[in-house]
Amino acid sequence: MAEQMGILERRRIEAEILKPVYEEMVARFGEAAAQEALNAAITKAAMSAASNFAKDEPEGTSLQSFADLMPLWQKDDALRMEVQRQDATHYDFNVTRCRYAEMYREMGLGSIGHLLSCNRDGAFCEGYDPKLKMTRTQTIMQGASHCDFRYTYEE
Repeated sequence: MAEQMGILERRRIEAEILKPVYEEMVARFGEAAAQEALNAAITKAAMSAASNFAKDEPEGTSLQSFADLMPLWQKDDALRMEVQRQDATHYDFNVTRCRYAEMYREMGLGSIGHLLSCNRDGAFCEGYDPKLKMTRTQTIMQGASHCDFRYTYEE
């Protein structure tokens, strides 16, 4: 089985493609409309990707099967995480370093990094399993010291 590409590398490739498209949308339609369109497209893509991950779960989805996907997002030292709680119904962690945010800033895309990555997280949960809920009050991408991910699984 071929090794799966990490999500950080995927996001870098996607951002290289999306940057000129986004810039053209801003020039033609304005920043607000361009961000709205980008957010809608990426939300749909996140839900579709999550649905595909869910289909690949031989035992069906659960909070544990979701947590088991996390190494794809961490690959290439992309995220430094501190798990706060993990059990059958809770998966809480803080991200203390986010190379996604660093990468988008380096690419000149810091102002839309939250659209390219952070906003996917809630949509991914919904597409993966409707019983999986995420709350987050802050992100490194938007200037906080850490991201506070709190997942609950409603039986």
